Amino acid sequence: MTDYTVVHLLRHGEVHNPGGVLYGRLTGYQLSERGLKMANRIAEHLADADLAFVGSSPLERALETAQPIADAHGLEVVGDERLIEAENIFEGLTFGVGDGALSRPRHWRHLRNPFRPSWGEPSAHQAKRMLAAMSDARKNAEGRTALLVSHQLPIWATRLSVEGRRLWHDPRKRQCSLASLTSFTYDDDDVVALTYSEPAKDLLPDTGKRIKPGA
Repeated sequence: MTDYTVVHLLRHGEVHNPGGVLYGRLTGYQLSERGLKMANRIAEHLADADLAFVGSSPLERALETAQPIADAHGLEVVGDERLIEAENIFEGLTFGVGDGALSRPRHWRHLRNPFRPSWGEPSAHQAKRMLAAMSDARKNAEGRTALLVSHQLPIWATRLSVEGRRLWHDPRKRQCSLASLTSFTYDDDDVVALTYSEPAKDLLPDTGKRIKPGA
């Protein structure tokens, strides 16, 4: 009988961001009270999982999401730069049509190529680094389960890559809510199944159901 390995990609919980900026890779952005509840909900959801490895983006919001899960299994959280948020030229700015960064003509040149995209890290690069981190996590958890905490766009780019779909997409159609699990089942090096779940769905705020770039 084959021993499959499962690698969960977990998007971090809700972030305290009263200014409504695109925080990207900026430090100092931590989970909100609701976000901490989301992290604990995922820990409860995975309480019976045969978890052998927990990795995380080095950003605070991801580490805070990972910690209660690791604690529940007596594991250390391993920081991994490959799981970090995508680079974005609009980092630190408000972002929207008619206000914020997009209302300023000097920023329009960064929107010239949505396929790459021209405003930040190429989608293909995001998927490549994420898949490398997943491969290492699979080896560390051989025949068991690994959890990697990352961010919406890198997780979604990875899913599109594994499914053989084009990486360019409408951000409003990403299936990757706060504290959601995108789960990959491996048979050796091959992904043989992919599932998506939202264990903290009841904790999602109304605004959390709308897609925010770079979250």
